[in-house]
Amino acid sequence: MNAPENTKPHAPKLALTREEAADALGISVVTIDRLTKRDLLRPSRATRRPLYSVAEIERFLKETTLHLEP
Repeated sequence: MNAPENTKPHAPKLALTREEAADALGISVVTIDRLTKRDLLRPSRATRRPLYSVAEIERFLKETTLHLEP
């Protein structure tokens, strides 16, 4: 079955709420708040609620990944 013609595809999310970011990382919202307070995660404050860009989450993961030297 094809999708109805009047529906358009969903664009990928560019930013996540605290709850969505916690879920994406597999951690609690409290941990998101702790990481933010320690300036390890930097949310956008353009809205009333903090939003975590996908790029910011990817940066956080890349910078906090342990790289072992061979």
